[in-house]
Amino acid sequence: MRTTAVRRTALAASAAALALLVTACGGSSDDGATTGDGKADGDKNAPAAAKALTAAELEKAVLAQADVKNGKVTEAAAADNIPQDQVKAEKAECQPLVFAQTGVAAGEPAATVKRSWTEGSKKPSGDDVSEEALDKAFDLDKVLVTLASYGDGGAESVLKDVNAAVSACAGGFSYTAAGVTTKIDKVVTDKAPAGADEAVAVTMTVVGEGGDKFPVKVAVTRKGSTVASFTVFNLGSAATGKDFTFPTEISDIQLAKLAKLS
Repeated sequence: MRTTAVRRTALAASAAALALLVTACGGSSDDGATTGDGKADGDKNAPAAAKALTAAELEKAVLAQADVKNGKVTEAAAADNIPQDQVKAEKAECQPLVFAQTGVAAGEPAATVKRSWTEGSKKPSGDDVSEEALDKAFDLDKVLVTLASYGDGGAESVLKDVNAAVSACAGGFSYTAAGVTTKIDKVVTDKAPAGADEAVAVTMTVVGEGGDKFPVKVAVTRKGSTVASFTVFNLGSAATGKDFTFPTEISDIQLAKLAKLS
């Protein structure tokens, strides 16, 4: 476990790191059913090209404060809206993963919308100021939710591209977003969220300043003609480097809302 001083340094830098790790707007996809290992299998019974949702429909479908029992839902910050042309992977084959991690919509979406969810604080009980209590207090997730709708099978292409990038970029890569370069040490496939027509999920190990490493979780899902991506940063993990659990309660809510419009 890292010292308290190191924790404070990591926490102080976490806001800036998150702004770069969870920015901009979306994805591109492929039609199918979610599998337990995060791979996207084609759903042969699904329509070839569902109609793209409008901006108004996405606003209705996106995560809202009334949907959650814990935490706060807000509009995405300006730092979470980096233009597509300001995000570039060092290796071209890794570009779909970079778009997914930064929340940038790949391709040419018909409409996009974003929300940010921050988990409610966990205060230590009584006067407990132990390392364990502090770690628990900082065990807070922040999720950038990006919805992007596509016509002409564009949503299906996103998942296909992301899956290909996961295989090609497992050994790591670097990318630049808004002029800042970030190094990814490795990419590991996770269990994909349930409730999507197809989905892929990964944990990316980010290399911070000084060589410290911490995980960021990314899930890219498709429901009908809409790609819903989730970029998850945990404040405590940024300080300790330990893994954390993907907040499925958020993806469950978002995908359920999209299902009503699909």
